[in-house]
Amino acid sequence: MSAADFRKLADLFPNETATHSYVQDIELPAAGGKATDGKSPGTFALITLDNGLDHSKPTMLGPNTLVELGTVLEGLKERAARGEIAGVGVTGKPYFLVAGADLSTVKSVSGREQGLWMAQLGHEVYSTLADLGVPSFAFINGLALGGGLEIALQSTYRTVSTGAGALALPEAFIGLIPGWGGVYILPRLIGPENALKVMIENPLSNNRTLTGPQAFELGVADAMFEPADFIEQSVAWAAKVIAGAVAPERANAVDPADPEVAARWAAAVAKGRAFVEAKTSNASPAPAKVLEVMEANRTLTQAQSAELECDTLADLMQTPEFRSTVYAFLDLVQRRAKRPAGAPDRKLARPVGKVGVVGAGLMASQLALLFARQLKVPVVMTDIDQARVDKGVGYVHAEVDKLLAKKRISPDAANRTKALVTGSVSKEVFADADFVIEAVFEELNVKKQVFKEVEAIVSPECILATNTSSLSVTAMAADLEHPERLVGFHFFNPVAVMPLLEIVRAPKTDDAVLATAFELARGLKKSAVLVKDAAAFVVNRILLRLMGEVTAAFDEGTPAEVADNALRPMGLPMTPFVLGAMVGLPVAQHVQESLHAAFGDRFRVSTNLQALIDNGVKSIWAPGADGKPVIPAETLALMSFGSSPSTAEEVLRRTQDALAEEIGLMLEEGVVAGPEDIDLCMILGAGWPMFLGGITPYLDRVGASERVNGKKFLAPGVASEPAA
Repeated sequence: MSAADFRKLADLFPNETATHSYVQDIELPAAGGKATDGKSPGTFALITLDNGLDHSKPTMLGPNTLVELGTVLEGLKERAARGEIAGVGVTGKPYFLVAGADLSTVKSVSGREQGLWMAQLGHEVYSTLADLGVPSFAFINGLALGGGLEIALQSTYRTVSTGAGALALPEAFIGLIPGWGGVYILPRLIGPENALKVMIENPLSNNRTLTGPQAFELGVADAMFEPADFIEQSVAWAAKVIAGAVAPERANAVDPADPEVAARWAAAVAKGRAFVEAKTSNASPAPAKVLEVMEANRTLTQAQSAELECDTLADLMQTPEFRSTVYAFLDLVQRRAKRPAGAPDRKLARPVGKVGVVGAGLMASQLALLFARQLKVPVVMTDIDQARVDKGVGYVHAEVDKLLAKKRISPDAANRTKALVTGSVSKEVFADADFVIEAVFEELNVKKQVFKEVEAIVSPECILATNTSSLSVTAMAADLEHPERLVGFHFFNPVAVMPLLEIVRAPKTDDAVLATAFELARGLKKSAVLVKDAAAFVVNRILLRLMGEVTAAFDEGTPAEVADNALRPMGLPMTPFVLGAMVGLPVAQHVQESLHAAFGDRFRVSTNLQALIDNGVKSIWAPGADGKPVIPAETLALMSFGSSPSTAEEVLRRTQDALAEEIGLMLEEGVVAGPEDIDLCMILGAGWPMFLGGITPYLDRVGASERVNGKKFLAPGVASEPAA
């Protein structure tokens, strides 16, 4: 492509928030070395990438940004040829190098040709950085994701700040490949095994990232400096490199032509394929493409790899999985989660200076720890006897000690957190609480009794909350003097990890109460979704419908390995039977019974599961002699089966249609504001993969939405290709 073609591409995106390239000339300090004989090595051109916005608006890479950066680099290349500069550096505004490609722009790319242009534009700019005629340096002062980290990789040398966080190549998670040179350079720089960790294992493990020190240890950066004078130290180090006084050593760098390295390369790719299969069931094309390109480019030149990378990127940008991922990540997690649909005005929220937790079991103790750590307010737990109270407080203290041992919390913070959490056998300690949440046994009458006792003690302004996963908040409030003060506040397990909060509004819940609940969610660093008071709300209702269909197929005579693995093409985090064992068969059955009572035979209660529960069996599966799961003979003997087995394809289609039906009904009932909230709940509350887009884009894509409801959940272009 010509420069005019790139400019034409950039012109298609006039609304891009451009990141500008500001150049500053710096006279390098004297650095020693034979080349300069103790004098300044010359002038250093430092490019700072900055979009002119505050730290809440990260710098991104779109076509206009890349064209401007490419133009600046071409000018510097000409200056280098004239001998005016001795080196070029690239850094970013505070806290950021670059946060990667602008996904909103990439999502708007129309057709494969434009996608190919976008990929080629990045390579054109980055190849200029790699071939300036003088050494180039990347000073990684903060977050560097995807194309941002690839800017650093294309530079001749790299420094990183000890305070830098979130360094990653997350493309396998997003639905792409590190296609601006990362997939070629990184295995050569840090070895194929380490590259596999950065490009495959981390992205597919909840999108983990590297800190500055971790990146330095792997060999991504050549030097590391403290944040306070990071740029000054980096420039001084660059002067030494240019002067020949410092020659960076790269202990993890490899030569792919070495037969031993070739064997390591092949082993890393094979390990990666097994990891992808285990994590995604190969339901998303991107991770496999990362490995395919990595495998091929061991014997390719960088130019040949660049061509392969561009073609692969252009293809992946057109896949429904990529469009679903962008919808899930950008539209839902990054946007909708921060502006919950239906949430009242934040100004109505009341301050919360003390929290009460009814119960001191595992869930209650997790809640107490979360409130104390995040809100930094006193938290008091109660239970029916001192032994239970002591156990709950002891759990909190032990968890704080673990955080301290891992250096995730300072000694002072650990002591303060422990001091904030206390316990009592008397609910009188709630008299001055502003917010009291119950986490007791999942039985309606028990919870109603708890709230009756608490309401008699707390102030009129105190908010009451329930952590119920399936029971009616309206029924819990029925006997309260002030039912408007009760709100559902449903966490997911483990509390510290799962980011979703289902905030349940009963018919009489007050706006100020609801606003306070949403503000608390923000303070707890959780994403909240407003849901109507309906049995099991969103996540559990969908999961139990799914589990119920698979269990019903099993009960009808479908072999366990067929039924339990039928949904593997969806790439879910775990199979239904494994999920049931993790949740606990009694808990899953209890919620299923609640749903059956509310909605009838759409939620069938399995007599086989009840037989297992009655006999203390905790899981259908048990480890076999060869490590593969089997159903023990004694477990099989407890169950009886029908004579109508299904194929895996039939179970999958049956489940797809059941989910489409249930979600359609939920939207008709107004359980949430729209299908986007269903998707957000499944991503954040059940860990469903981004490449599904939650659930509704998947059901649209496989035809279940139209088979069952006669229409798709989402309009064309929301999580799919725009309408022609």
